[in-house]
Amino acid sequence: MPAALPPLTLVVGGARSGKSRFAEGLVAATGRHRRYIATAEAWDDEMRARIAQHQADRAEGWETVEAPLDLPAALAGARGDEAVLIDCATLWLTNHLLADHDIPAQTGALITALAACPAPVVIVSNEVGWGIVPENALARRFRDEQGRLNQRLAAAAGLVVTVIAGLPMVLKGQLQ
Repeated sequence: MPAALPPLTLVVGGARSGKSRFAEGLVAATGRHRRYIATAEAWDDEMRARIAQHQADRAEGWETVEAPLDLPAALAGARGDEAVLIDCATLWLTNHLLADHDIPAQTGALITALAACPAPVVIVSNEVGWGIVPENALARRFRDEQGRLNQRLAAAAGLVVTVIAGLPMVLKGQLQ
């Protein structure tokens, strides 16, 4: 029997914690058409290699939508018979910070779009607040904005899971 997801699931964890693989598994277990909304931009060879590895790691059967900035438009295109994976909120936020956009306005638009999406959405995000205080202002602002974004996503989500060393731990709601 396919697994059910709440309207919004947040999967949060550190870099290379296994959160994307776990989130992909949640979406695949629904048995629905799988829509992958990618937020990464390939600015250099290292990032191109990371994107290629993510694509290679995914099984067949994913429809990919590139949305480095406009997640609300990408979500508006989702259908009710799909399950959506957004990977990831961290790169989306980075793209907006580097473009010097109004972060509270962008975050508000994202939260509104998530609530209006007819398909269940799983969004992946990095937890960046457990490390040292960054030495420069942009990095500190990023850490603070990421923490605020994660809090808003967690408040809106019916299921919140953290992944550490490949192991999921439910923080809110329950896995079906």
